[in-house]
Amino acid sequence: MTNTFESLKDHFLIAMPSQTQGIFAHSVTYLCEHNEQGAMGIIINQPLGVKLREILDQLQIEGLRSHLDEPVMAGGPVQTERGFVLHRTSERQWEATIAINEEISLTTSRDILDAFAHDEGPSAAIVALGYAGWEAGQLESELADNAWLTVQGDSGVLFDTPVKERLDAAVAKLGIDLSRLAPGAGHA
Repeated sequence: MTNTFESLKDHFLIAMPSQTQGIFAHSVTYLCEHNEQGAMGIIINQPLGVKLREILDQLQIEGLRSHLDEPVMAGGPVQTERGFVLHRTSERQWEATIAINEEISLTTSRDILDAFAHDEGPSAAIVALGYAGWEAGQLESELADNAWLTVQGDSGVLFDTPVKERLDAAVAKLGIDLSRLAPGAGHA
């Protein structure tokens, strides 16, 4: 039997209408990693009700930017005390960064927050607390159970689309109307 694993790294996971409760309800998750050991992503459309300024204050980072009122996302249910910055790739290097593709990177080190606060950071970023994680085979099982729709990731949806419009923008890439899908779609 041949291995048919197909990575969904750099894809959006769009919660099906059947997911009505918890952090994943009506969510869009950007997958930063997906391999045979599991998957890791950041939810990009669930604001925590916390502003970036508050995170910087808590970390005692003085913010010089006048517009630090960007919302911080609930990135997922794992390590909710840890920060993750999904951002446009830049020439500047950060201490702990992985490139997801040529345009998008993920940084977990504090130096990017300091740079961002001083207008020296990436041109666009999503700051999140926590991440979404799946063990080996778990995401594939959820996909088989029709819990998610998948579509290629898009930096425009991530960084140029207002938070409240990201779900609709990701769904639009599929050319479907999510509201027309029955909660049990795919089950005969």
